[in-house]
Amino acid sequence: MTNTSVNDRESLCQFGIEHEVAFWDCQANQFADFSNTSFQRFDRLIDQLPEYASDYPQLRIGDMNIKRKRWYIEGYERFSETGALTDCVPKGIEIRTTLQPTIAGAVAELRESFRLLSAVAEPDGLQPVLVSFNPVQSDFVPQPPLNRYEQDRRQTSPEKRTAHIPLLTYGPDLNFSVRGLSPEALIRVGKKLTYYSPAIVPFSFSSPFYEHKLWSGLSVRTHLRTGKRPAVMVFLKQSEDLVASSPSLTKIARLPAEVGRIEFKACDSCGDFSLYGSLLALIKGLVLDQTLPGLALVPDAEAHQQSARYGFQDTQLRNQATLLLTAAEQALTDEQEKTLLRPLWRLLYQETTPAQEMRDRWQAGESLVNILSAGYRSETAVEESQLVAGHS
Repeated sequence: MTNTSVNDRESLCQFGIEHEVAFWDCQANQFADFSNTSFQRFDRLIDQLPEYASDYPQLRIGDMNIKRKRWYIEGYERFSETGALTDCVPKGIEIRTTLQPTIAGAVAELRESFRLLSAVAEPDGLQPVLVSFNPVQSDFVPQPPLNRYEQDRRQTSPEKRTAHIPLLTYGPDLNFSVRGLSPEALIRVGKKLTYYSPAIVPFSFSSPFYEHKLWSGLSVRTHLRTGKRPAVMVFLKQSEDLVASSPSLTKIARLPAEVGRIEFKACDSCGDFSLYGSLLALIKGLVLDQTLPGLALVPDAEAHQQSARYGFQDTQLRNQATLLLTAAEQALTDEQEKTLLRPLWRLLYQETTPAQEMRDRWQAGESLVNILSAGYRSETAVEESQLVAGHS
């Protein structure tokens, strides 16, 4: 795969963002999760949100019809002994964008969908709060215990075996689709992003709380998740091209629109959606880059744990992140996309991550709900400025 062959495909690139929204139950003054919030309560919000016929077939609805809109309830599905869906234990609501030809388009659509979701959640006493790991619960145990069908189903893939973990974690899938790359080239990109993931994820860290206390590091999510769950997923057309690994690196595309998709799954949630734009620009630059040699089939759990604790305070990690940003900046040809890297450079120079402000506020005596609610401060400011502009 030469520089020319990749650059020629830039016009065939598409971007998408999947963002999981957690809520604070203002009526009960508690974090809303699987232990206290019903599927039906979240479903009332989904019912009030629009459905766009033009979204299909690029968005997957799924067999259970839960994912029928840009918003859907993320949770742990329960089945009967005969395989019929009986329940979905909820953790929150996921927003997914349609495929966009530009990074700016994906971010703009996410912002609008988040605005609509927030508007229907507020009257129901639910406030979006920024978390990447459940700040109260430390474990999820399915109740009642899994039946025989569910136990057998759990063994069908590495991801189903660890499907209990996502009930505690919140984070994005940053989607970068490239049409025309061979399966071998796509897999190589997936291995590359997996290898460099420990130096990418600190830009997003936002989970410094565990069991209602301040954790010792910056990302509980990364510390407990990575190694058991994928850092990257590559969607391929043919089953014979799949690569066996645990966690999985490759997966069969379920829709034609998924063929060639590269999902970066290791980041924490970002309350400032423009940071997703920066991360997508970094990922695109790394896909285009032809100089970095690192490849890994599965995530390095130990390296991610080191990253989760120290972020860019770790010299080796900081040096690698510098290398990645430099390579991405040189590989990108769009000046606007290069500009998107600037916030990442600032975080790197300051040797900080978004989680540090959350830690500082906790140590200053602020309550957990205030800190988590402030996580979407940037998006609230964007919404208010748009409203002012609309009325001027």
